[in-house]
Amino acid sequence: MSIDLTLDRIQRLASHLQPYTRPTCHIAGTNGKGSVAALVSSIFSTAIRVGRFNSPHLVSVTDSIVIDNEPVTDEVYSTAKADVMQADEQHGTKLSSFEILTLTALLIFERAKVDVVVLEVGLGGRLDATNIVSDECVLVSALTAVDLDHQAFLGNTVEAIAAEKAAIARSGKPFVLGNQAHPEVENVVANAVTNAEATMLYALPVFTRDWDKDVDGPEPEPFSLLVDGLPPPIPVRFSMPCFDHPVRALLPLHGQHQLDNLALAVSVVSAALTSIELASLRSRFTDKSIADGIRNTRWAGRLSFHAYPPLLVLADGAHNPASAVTLGAYLSELLAPLPKPISLTYILSLSAAPQKSPIDTLAPLFALASQEGIDIGAALVGFSPPEGMPWVRAVPQSELVETVKALHPAVDSWSAPPDTADELKSALDWATRRHEGKAGLAVVAGSLYLVADFYRLLEQK
Repeated sequence: MSIDLTLDRIQRLASHLQPYTRPTCHIAGTNGKGSVAALVSSIFSTAIRVGRFNSPHLVSVTDSIVIDNEPVTDEVYSTAKADVMQADEQHGTKLSSFEILTLTALLIFERAKVDVVVLEVGLGGRLDATNIVSDECVLVSALTAVDLDHQAFLGNTVEAIAAEKAAIARSGKPFVLGNQAHPEVENVVANAVTNAEATMLYALPVFTRDWDKDVDGPEPEPFSLLVDGLPPPIPVRFSMPCFDHPVRALLPLHGQHQLDNLALAVSVVSAALTSIELASLRSRFTDKSIADGIRNTRWAGRLSFHAYPPLLVLADGAHNPASAVTLGAYLSELLAPLPKPISLTYILSLSAAPQKSPIDTLAPLFALASQEGIDIGAALVGFSPPEGMPWVRAVPQSELVETVKALHPAVDSWSAPPDTADELKSALDWATRRHEGKAGLAVVAGSLYLVADFYRLLEQK
């Protein structure tokens, strides 16, 4: 099934709903935009009311519409959605499920009269449903790392994709560019920002620092592969133009790439707080509130550690080659100093996409097979079809098995026997048997839809 990318329908229906007037931070990118949105909204929520819209949702659709870091209630969601769908039927606009969801989120935030909305782009930027927000409402636009993904809709080059994503730039408003792996992105974005008559800004630098007991409290124990293990947060420092002294904080999101996401997040907050629209709220923020917001940030399914006794499980939605490189690098850094041998078991599923080769996505994960003392296993499973997205399907298990064999012929692999009732649970049971008597880590990855299945399983357990 194809996706009809146009703003005509949703703009037409939006004109028949309550006007959207909330001050908005708009965030696009290939990887990291969800983490940036989570950081920005957590920082804002220490002093003002904040709405956040992310997609796709994780376990429930209400996960994607959050006010003050809590999902909206089923009643609030259902009431707003019913109003949007009634208008859609009345005016014959025939919106897609994502357009319905976007208008539902905007209507909820408007009715709640939140002080700020943090709005994550769904796909691309120029023709994404979230891009109907008016120039007057946008406080700041931002772009996280750009890489190849969704080429069928956005273009076959990083430059083409960057142009689509940078098209959320708004006249007279700041546009903050995050750190990029591909240097050609900057020129494309600069041109787009200039053409939109926006103001180009670059993410403020964030530096790591030593643990300071006076600021950070008692230093935690080093990470170990125990069922309740958790790597310690990263002590950081940075300066913001809206404060006259540096901010020192603890970053709880794992992985070196989160330093880039934090840099973009605090830059978005800084640009928003120096805007005319938020001038009356500026005095509510201090360097301590900024630090508290960072420390309190939670972003499930992105390098998230969980106890699934007796397993320690790392859940990560790495679903394309760039995010798989990030996950592979994190695992390499995490496991390198730990005593060997280590049993590492991947539980993997992938969404099928013509431009996304399974071997390109999985290769960075199996590069760890070259590290001495790490015994890699791989369980290949499917995932639950996401509601309202019939075009999403899993790569067949047989294809995943062949891909893993091509990458690492000696790997200990597992796939579900026919008629297995719960593939993921069976895969976790297999990982448990693999790890028996050894230090081990199970990694659920390859698709956010698989990660969502894992969270549902956790709730049952």
